[in-house]
Amino acid sequence: MKSFKKELWFNTEKRYQFIHITRDVQEALRESGIQEGLCLVNAMHITASVFINDNESGLHKDYLEWLEKLAPYSRDGYHHNVGEDNGDAHLKRQVMGREVVVAITNGQLDLGPWEAIFYGEFDGKRRKRVLIKIIGE
Repeated sequence: MKSFKKELWFNTEKRYQFIHITRDVQEALRESGIQEGLCLVNAMHITASVFINDNESGLHKDYLEWLEKLAPYSRDGYHHNVGEDNGDAHLKRQVMGREVVVAITNGQLDLGPWEAIFYGEFDGKRRKRVLIKIIGE
């Protein structure tokens, strides 16, 4: 069994932002040379997310609006906000998830017809990373 690791780094321009990373993950898979196995993609920060869904801007706007209703930004509204103002970002990440695992078959990611991989940022404007770990043959 082979193992391959790659990191992606992001420093978003906005506090909340979704970045389409499917091509980056496909490139890592190509670099790995692995044909059959599993690909883990996970956010290495507790205020960021990796998730799979449709690459459609209206849906992304809906997600951001919905998340803001669930956990609105507030400088004072969270117990966590002692010296920080990102309590909402921790809750948003919890809803959107930490990672995805995608099967690999014949050197390709096994994604459904409308599925794409995204990095979700909820406390942006600073440098953060995503880990890609691929194992298989």
